[in-house]
Amino acid sequence: MIGKWFKKNKVQEDLPNYWQNYSKSFEEKLPEEITRIRFIVFDTETTGFDFKQDRILSIGAVRVENRSIEINDNFEVFLEQTKFNPETVKIHGIIQNEKFEKISELEALKKFLNYIQNSVLVAHHAGFDLKMINKALSRHALPKLKNKVLDTAVLYKSTRIITNLIDREKVYSLDEIAEAYNIDLTDRHTASGDAYITAIIFLKLLGRIKQKKPLTLRDLFKIKN
Repeated sequence: MIGKWFKKNKVQEDLPNYWQNYSKSFEEKLPEEITRIRFIVFDTETTGFDFKQDRILSIGAVRVENRSIEINDNFEVFLEQTKFNPETVKIHGIIQNEKFEKISELEALKKFLNYIQNSVLVAHHAGFDLKMINKALSRHALPKLKNKVLDTAVLYKSTRIITNLIDREKVYSLDEIAEAYNIDLTDRHTASGDAYITAIIFLKLLGRIKQKKPLTLRDLFKIKN
């Protein structure tokens, strides 16, 4: 047991300072009541859906706290690219020679880690975005993200199960949920735009989870498809 502890901490010491700073933020225990938790709602736009071959084009995020979207506390980066897929441009609209500032993948990861710290992450079909970021981290010999993660697709299904309006086999897209909640889709398929749309959906979902006691983070993680 002592040997495992020593090995784990030795590995941690060998990691760069920006990762150690991110990791240390988890020494602070998360509050239980959701009104006191810092949620970071995020999205990635990518060159495609192959986790090994494709790359992240942009990351967008916004903070949600005390059931409110903190628009002034947002995050957006565009990444330098050597890979280009003209087919996915039809979706995200990011072309190869856009003139906005782009940074390296490593620099984007550093900024993202510094922004999220030990927040609870929220995304729609979160598994995809999470795996894309973890693959990027692995390319720089870094561990996977340590954050707890909530998926709005899962939360949405849970609220519809209560009212028997659910197709258990259906995969609900962000567009379908936004349409159901009458949410404007003007900035759809940009990382920052999708993060903001997901944040609105997240707040609406929280309002539909009915219970007598104050809602806690543990309650959210008990929700299943």
